[in-house]
Amino acid sequence: MAPKLLLLLLALSFQLHLSFSGETSMMESVPDLQSSMYMMLDGYPCVRLLNLSGEIGCSNPGREKVVAPIIRLNKSNELSQLSAVLLAVDEIESFFARILNDTTFASNIAGVLVESEPDIQNKLEGFSPALKFPQSNFAPYRSINYEWNPIGTGIMWNTYNFPVFLLSKSSTLTLQQAALNNEKSKKSYTADVAEFDLVMQTMKAGTHDSESCLEENTCLPLGGYSVWSSLPPINISSAEQSKPIVLAAASMDSASFFRDKNLGADSPISGLISLLAAVDALSKGDIVDDLNKQLVFIVFTGEAWGYLGSRRFLLELDLQSDAVSGLNYSLIETVVEIGSIGKVLNQEAKNFFVHTAGTSSATNATLDALRTAQDSVKSDHIVVLSANASNPGIPPSSLMAFLRKDSLTSGVVLEDFDTVFTNKFYHSHLDDLSNINSSAIVAAASLVARTLYILSSGDKNTSSSALTSINVNVSLVEELMGCLLGCEPGLSCELVKNYITPATTCPSNYVGVILDEPSSTPYIGYVSDISRFVWNFLAEKTSISKENATSVCSKDCNNDGKVCIGAETYGKGVCVVSTTRYVPAYSTRLKFGSGSWTVLPPNNSDPMGLLDAVWTESNWNTIGLRVYTVQNSSFDNIVLLGSIAITVLAYLAIVITKAFLTKALKRD
Repeated sequence: MAPKLLLLLLALSFQLHLSFSGETSMMESVPDLQSSMYMMLDGYPCVRLLNLSGEIGCSNPGREKVVAPIIRLNKSNELSQLSAVLLAVDEIESFFARILNDTTFASNIAGVLVESEPDIQNKLEGFSPALKFPQSNFAPYRSINYEWNPIGTGIMWNTYNFPVFLLSKSSTLTLQQAALNNEKSKKSYTADVAEFDLVMQTMKAGTHDSESCLEENTCLPLGGYSVWSSLPPINISSAEQSKPIVLAAASMDSASFFRDKNLGADSPISGLISLLAAVDALSKGDIVDDLNKQLVFIVFTGEAWGYLGSRRFLLELDLQSDAVSGLNYSLIETVVEIGSIGKVLNQEAKNFFVHTAGTSSATNATLDALRTAQDSVKSDHIVVLSANASNPGIPPSSLMAFLRKDSLTSGVVLEDFDTVFTNKFYHSHLDDLSNINSSAIVAAASLVARTLYILSSGDKNTSSSALTSINVNVSLVEELMGCLLGCEPGLSCELVKNYITPATTCPSNYVGVILDEPSSTPYIGYVSDISRFVWNFLAEKTSISKENATSVCSKDCNNDGKVCIGAETYGKGVCVVSTTRYVPAYSTRLKFGSGSWTVLPPNNSDPMGLLDAVWTESNWNTIGLRVYTVQNSSFDNIVLLGSIAITVLAYLAIVITKAFLTKALKRD
């Protein structure tokens, strides 16, 4: 979803001239009057999220807008009145800690405005609003006090009954000036105030948990669409579907304190780009003919919110639904997950760490394949290291969901860290393109592509022509980084536009909400840009040779294992043979029927369902932030409303008088 426009009303000096000349004729309506007072700027809100036990995130405290003077909080400041506080990023941690410990201070917070600062990452030791062990309740081991993310503050998991906005760079400058004006004019008769409009429907309706808000239709479930694809395509009509499956996984969603400023460059998008580049490398030539195991690629969404994607995928496998037709859980031999791999430094050696789930013959085979792949790309100085044996188990990852379902699952997670996250901006708006490097992603993609080939073909000859022919397209990796992790070019890049018509230019990797009945063939308007791009990309790369393609998709394209790629583009798409599908990603505790959602009772046969928080997002109509200059008085709200009323009445008086005089002149 694109960033919400924050409406800033700047009326630092405005006069109505009682004139019937050209000046007045420029204002023909109230919107004309408003446009002369307002300036439109960008920003990103923290919004209200709900689960079965309560709420997190931000909202106005009630049904009304909130108005307060803008101040910059200094260390010596004590708030004596309701205030809109302007904060630098490096002040966030101490500020929110004070709010939790000082109720008097917290009661005077009307809202928080967080500044944007270029290259702030270089000035910070780190900033992560996530927990020290993200989603520890899903860990397949007991050491849930372990700190994978020691820099985590957990502030995004608290409830704040005031609005919080991350300002754009331009609006930061504007509000810095407003705060400076207030500082200089403490004894004057004016003050710059902010009006916050972040009213959540759950606050209006008094529905403060996900079950009640779903009953009252004041919220929607978090969720989206995961994507899976097979190489080569699976012949679903064949009775022979007994090939062991090598499952390669990555994630496409992240989390952040600010809903739409949510890239997750290292965690997890670096892994996603690595997987896509590996698929591209494996799709070249005729190496698919050598495979005696089935390669399946899956990109999950909703993983940041209770592993929604992986848990729903496993449930769909149990149900043998249309979304996973052709797959059999019992045939999954091993899982290879690509996690955060973008922080491997471009040093003499690129060290990747392999986190394993216990020991088994399949896991050992995967480790051997990784080392063989490492040896085959010696020129790239890639080193594969086993994670520290003192770790409690695997780090937060989709593989946790597989292990909670079946503790004997064989699998590994490839990461850029050993004992703790190297990403100092995990689940933060600062985990952006500057936080990763392309050489790390290229190296990981090379390692993954060759490992998957070795596992699925059994070819362990490091000098075999097939293995050495698997090479990653460096330009593709760099293009994917530009498309998925920034606004320039962002989703308007040629690679994305070859497949889909994106709804926005700037990507956001927030999972979003499920808008209608979940389906394996959803209405594409309800599927995120990233999911649609991944679906089309994988469908093309895993499709059978171009001889099976037709120039334009026909009505029967979805028959006989065919799919239509690029259907959104002007060329109307190409029909190819490919096993690529959407899998709905939402809580396993939810059921959709008769146009609404129902929370299912706990089921002892589903231990992960017992842990499911059932995350939802509150509905909201508009989100806005406006700044006025008003009379400096203890009755700021009254004066503000009064000044607006007087201005509008004055304008109406002008219009009425003008109309009266015009009519009088016509009579004469």
